[in-house]
Amino acid sequence: MPTALIIGASRGLGRALVEEHLKRGWDVICTVRTPGALDAIRNDRLNVELLDTTDWAGIDALKVKLAGRALDLLFVSAAIIGPSSGRIGDADPEAFAEMMLVNVLAPLRLADRLADLVTPKGMIAVMSSSLGSIARNTFGSWEAYRTSKAALNMGLASIAARRSDGRTYVACDPGWVRTDMGGAGATLSIEESIPNLVTALGNRAGTGGLRYIDYQDRDLPW
Repeated sequence: MPTALIIGASRGLGRALVEEHLKRGWDVICTVRTPGALDAIRNDRLNVELLDTTDWAGIDALKVKLAGRALDLLFVSAAIIGPSSGRIGDADPEAFAEMMLVNVLAPLRLADRLADLVTPKGMIAVMSSSLGSIARNTFGSWEAYRTSKAALNMGLASIAARRSDGRTYVACDPGWVRTDMGGAGATLSIEESIPNLVTALGNRAGTGGLRYIDYQDRDLPW
């Protein structure tokens, strides 16, 4: 069976990614921030590790622990909203810095440090957003969050260009989903987003290079 490592699986989209891959017969390694977060999911093919994504030493320790494992998919899902409700010029600097650490540096560090665990034809994916598309930003709003996702996309593009290997690098837009972060007014349920996103990833597996796609397997403009 193929193996996925899903980072940030305590709740929301990350947890749904774990459940969907298990349904499809994958072996899944995942990380959570708090012990017992996935106790309700019982499966012999699930291995849960503890990790705060901004624990830089913890990232390196995870790589050492997983040495020798062959991953078909590395998916980094963790993110926060940060100070995104107003103008970016009014954002609290400390809150903005925290958001950039969690939304940009942490997933890129994980992707870069753990990429060698991924098989030569495997996939490295990050949970981005269509809000990270510079080409589609014609109306503003969510300015700080947009900035973090655009930076995430650029960082993934840099990793893919530098490594220039046969792996597939994907920035994913799950759509606006009803989770704690997405809010009750979001347009999609998790069931409408994540199964389709996993199918889209499967369609792109083994193609190589860099992709920016949505949950309906449509290419997005950078």
